Amino acid sequence: MASKESVEAAERRLEERSLPLRSEAANPGNHEAKIQAEQKSPQSKKSKNKGKSDALAEAQWNGTKIKSSSDPGKTGISELPDFVKKRNGIFDILKRKYDAEILQKDHPVIDVVLDLGLDKDGAQRPAMPVAAKAWESTPGSFLRHVDKEISADVVIAKIDGKELWDLDRPIERNCRISYLPFTSPEGRNVFWHSSAHVLGEAAECHYGCLLSHGPPVDQGFFYDMAIAEGQVVKESDWAPLESKATKFFKEKQSFDRLHVSIPDLKDMFGYSKYKMYYIENLLPAEGSTVYRCGSLVDLCLGPHIQNTSKIKAFQIMKNSSCYFRGDKDDDSLQRIYGVAFPDKKQMTDHKKFLEEAAKRDHRRIGIEQELFFFNELSPGSVFLLPHGTRIFNALQKLLRSEYQRRGYSEVQSPNMYDSDLWKRSGHWQHYSEDMFVLDVEKKKWALKPMNCPGHCLMFGHRERSYRELPLRMADFGVLHRNEASGALNGMTRVRKFQQDDTHIFCTQDQITQEIEGLFDFLKCIYGLFGFPFRLKLSTRPDKFLGDIKTWDIAESKLKDALDSFTASGGGQWELNEGDGAFYGPKIDITISDALRRDWQCATIQLDFQLPQNFELEYMTADTSGKAKVPSKDGVVSDGASDLPKAPGPGRARPVMIHRAIVGSFERFMAILTEHFAGKWPFWISPRQILVIPVMPAVNDYVEEVQKLFRSQKMHVDIDLSGNTMLKKIRTGQLQQYNFIFVVGAQERESRSVNIRNRDDQETQTKGELVPLDEAIRKLRALKKERRLVNAI
Repeated sequence: MASKESVEAAERRLEERSLPLRSEAANPGNHEAKIQAEQKSPQSKKSKNKGKSDALAEAQWNGTKIKSSSDPGKTGISELPDFVKKRNGIFDILKRKYDAEILQKDHPVIDVVLDLGLDKDGAQRPAMPVAAKAWESTPGSFLRHVDKEISADVVIAKIDGKELWDLDRPIERNCRISYLPFTSPEGRNVFWHSSAHVLGEAAECHYGCLLSHGPPVDQGFFYDMAIAEGQVVKESDWAPLESKATKFFKEKQSFDRLHVSIPDLKDMFGYSKYKMYYIENLLPAEGSTVYRCGSLVDLCLGPHIQNTSKIKAFQIMKNSSCYFRGDKDDDSLQRIYGVAFPDKKQMTDHKKFLEEAAKRDHRRIGIEQELFFFNELSPGSVFLLPHGTRIFNALQKLLRSEYQRRGYSEVQSPNMYDSDLWKRSGHWQHYSEDMFVLDVEKKKWALKPMNCPGHCLMFGHRERSYRELPLRMADFGVLHRNEASGALNGMTRVRKFQQDDTHIFCTQDQITQEIEGLFDFLKCIYGLFGFPFRLKLSTRPDKFLGDIKTWDIAESKLKDALDSFTASGGGQWELNEGDGAFYGPKIDITISDALRRDWQCATIQLDFQLPQNFELEYMTADTSGKAKVPSKDGVVSDGASDLPKAPGPGRARPVMIHRAIVGSFERFMAILTEHFAGKWPFWISPRQILVIPVMPAVNDYVEEVQKLFRSQKMHVDIDLSGNTMLKKIRTGQLQQYNFIFVVGAQERESRSVNIRNRDDQETQTKGELVPLDEAIRKLRALKKERRLVNAI
C-alpha cells in the first residue's frame, strides 16, 4: 500500500518528467532525495487502458461541439461535454453520502490551540485556545476570533506544524493550528495550485479538453491538456480563458474535498486515459482525494484556498507543447502557464520582476559576454568558452583555498562503474533510469551521477583508524545525469556537470563539530557573493532505515549545531518534520539572490545507510574488545534479506555526511550571472581590465601595461583596432570590464594610467593619473581580498 508520501514523491517525479518540449523554468533536484521515491513513474510503459481510453477520447471528441477559432462567432464549446456532466454527477452523489456520514459521527469536544505567529515587532503572539468539536469545527471558523490584520492574509492552515489543512475541512483531533499567508512559500504554492484548478476549469469549459495535471511552479502554475486533434492553444485563446476565470472568481466557487475509492475514481475519470494512468499507477489501493471547484472535479491531494474570490489578479503568461509523462513517444499535449495573486499590486510588481529577470537571464548574458553556449549535438552539456572558464576556475580556486585551510583532502574517482556498485549502494534500484547506462563486455555499466559510492570504496580500500577521522573527501569530478530533454534549462538544469562534492566520514561524537564547521564554511562562501541564506532541518520520515535511537541522537546533534549557529547571530532555522531522507536527517540551505528569488544550492545530509551497505568500519580507541553492533529495530526498505555483517570487536561504523555548498558549478554560475546581472566582482570577473590608447603612437605603452598586469595574474585585454577612442570605451563598457585604462602621451611619460571604474560614474571622464605601481598594488589587493565593491 502506498503512503501519502510515496504518492507525493511519484507526483513530483511525474511533474519533473512532464516538462515542456522547450522548458523555460526548472530547478535541479537533489539526487539523494530522488532515491527516497519508492514509486516511480515508468517512462516507457504505456497506460494499460491506452486503447480503451483512446476510443473513449475519440468518442468524446466526436460528441463535443467545438467551433473553430476562425469562426466569427463565439469561440469555444457550446455546452459542457457529457463526460463532465457524468463525472460531476458521480461527485455529487458521493459528496451527499459523505456529508450524511459526517452528520452521523460523534462530534466530541477537542482541544484546539491557535498559533498566531509573530507580531510586527517580531515577538511571538500568545497562543489562543478555542472551543472546538471534532468533525464539525474548521480552521476557517476560528478566524472570526483573529484580528483582521492576520485573517485577511490567510491562505491555508497548518496542523501541528506538519500537515497543510483546508480552511473549510473539519478538524478530526486535538491539535495546534497555525495560519499561512500568501507570502509564505507553502501558502503561495497552495494559492497557485488553486489558481491552476481555475485555469483547468476555464480550459475544460472553453475547449472541452482532457486535462492531464496542473501543479504550481516557481513563478506561477500550468495545466497540461489534450485538445481536439489538429488544434493547438493560440495566444488569441488567452483572453477568453482569462475572461472565464474572472467570472469564476466572482462566483466565489468553493473548493470541496472528497475522498474517493479506486472503483469510483475509475467511474468518474474513465473517459480520460491521462487520469486513468494516474489512478492505476500513482494512487494507493484505498483511493485518493478529489476536489470540486465550479464545474471542475479533479484528482488532487490538495489542499486549496477557501474559494475563488481570494484570487484578485490572474493572467496567462505563455503556452507551449509538452509530452505526457515527459516521454517523447507518448502523446503531445498543450500546456498553458499562468500566474495569480491575492491583489492587483502584486501582479504589477510581478511583471516588473519578470522584466528585470529577463534582463538578467543568464542565457542572454552568457551569449553577450561569450561565456558559454549549447549545441544540439550534446544536449544538456555546456560548452564553456574561455571567459566562462575563467569564472569556473576562479570558483574552484576559491574552494581549493578553503579546503586547504579547513583540512579537506581532494580526490579523484572514476567516471564509470560496473552496475554492481550502484546495486550495492541502492542507486540502481531507485535511480537507474536517470543514469547513462552502457553495455561493456556483456555487463551493465553507468556513468556516475554522484560521487558518494566511489568515496565509500576509497574509504574502505584499506584499514582505517579513529585517529584519521574526520576524513573529508572533496571531489570536483564530472557527473552525468540523464535528465529528460524537456527539463533541460540553460545552465540551471544540465546533463553533464561538476560540483563541489564532499563526503565527510566521522564518528557520531564528531557530528556537531563538523556541522558547525560547515555552517562557518557557508558563511564564508555565501558572504563573498552577498547571499543571505536560510537553514531548514528535515527530520525522520515515516519510511526510514536504521534504529530510532540513532536517528534521535543524530537529529539532536543537528539541532544543537543549528542552535549554536543561531546563538552566534546566524539567524533562525526552520523545522521541517518528517521530510528527511530515508537514510538520515538533512539540512537544506536556501540562498536569496538580488531579485529575492530562492535557490537551494547547499545541502548537508547525514547518512547511516551507505557506510552499512559498504560495510565501512574503523578501529576505535576502545580496547575492551566489545563490538558495536548496530540495532535491527529500524525499518528496512526494498525487502533487503540480510543486514551487512556487524563491525568486529574494537571497530565501529563511521557516519557519512554528504555536503555541497555551491552545488553544481554550472548552476551556481547561472545564479551568479543573474545575481550580478553580468557585472562581475573584480576577483571573479572574466574581463577585469581593458587598456585603450588615445592614439596609435602609444600602442607600445598599451602592450607594456597589459604585460605588467598580466604578470600579476589579471585578465587584461587591449584594443588597438581602428575604431575611435569613444567607440572603444563604449564597447568596453558594454562588455562590463571592471576597469578601463585610457592612456596617452601624458600617461606614458609619467608611467601612469587614467582609470575608469565601471561602477563609478564620476570616473567616466578624464580624472587624476594613477601611477602604475599604485594601480597594481590596489588592484592586487582588490583581487586578493575578493571584495564585492568594485573600488580601489
